[in-house]
Amino acid sequence: MEKAKTHESEISVEERLRALYSLQLVDSEVDKIKTLRGELPLEVQDLEDEIAGLETRLGNLKEDVVNLEKQVAKKVTEINDSEVLIKKYEEQQKNVRNNREFDSLSKEIEYQNLEIELYNKKIKEFNFQIEEKKLVIADSELTLSDRKSDLENKKSELDEIISDTQKEEEGLYKKSEKVEALIEDRLLAAYKRIRSNARNGLAVVPVQRDACGGCFNQIPPQRQLDIRSRKKIIVCEYCGRILVDDEIIKETQV
Repeated sequence: MEKAKTHESEISVEERLRALYSLQLVDSEVDKIKTLRGELPLEVQDLEDEIAGLETRLGNLKEDVVNLEKQVAKKVTEINDSEVLIKKYEEQQKNVRNNREFDSLSKEIEYQNLEIELYNKKIKEFNFQIEEKKLVIADSELTLSDRKSDLENKKSELDEIISDTQKEEEGLYKKSEKVEALIEDRLLAAYKRIRSNARNGLAVVPVQRDACGGCFNQIPPQRQLDIRSRKKIIVCEYCGRILVDDEIIKETQV
């Protein structure tokens, strides 16, 4: 069973501030590890998506070629059928009884020759499409090979970084869980919300040179005294980050 969080009344504001800053330090270390990985995870995902798209496209192109080749084969069969009919009609012309029958057979022969011309035209068109698609297939296969090689290199690079940092990252996550258990849900949710909105991931910052360590706006002297007193949680009125004094910074480590 998960250990219950310390009740808000059982922990002082100062302890909560220390816990928040400790959590910030841990989360910042995790951020550094993620920065080390850089854009690699996204690049790997993009390459995987592109490869999947290329493979789908190649599959469709190859299917198109097969269908076109079937159409060519069908037209070749139809040409052969027409040639057989022509020979048949030519033989019949030798045995006609009148000009009307001869002319009728001549028209059939002419029609079949026109059909053969049309079939040859279609075959030419289909073959042209086949050659075009084969060129695209060859280009796509070359691109796919390059992308697969890129993916292998990126994955290898990412795996190496993960391998080097995995133990450290796991340790940081364990520390994070322990510290989070000291912070009540409402305050923890506020911390995470501030952190997610901050460009540098800093939700808890010190007052440095009389200014907020996050947005660098000046903090009034009285407000600085309130921060140093550690009697309540105080946020920067400009950026909304939680403010802590220098002494907490010096006393707290990851």
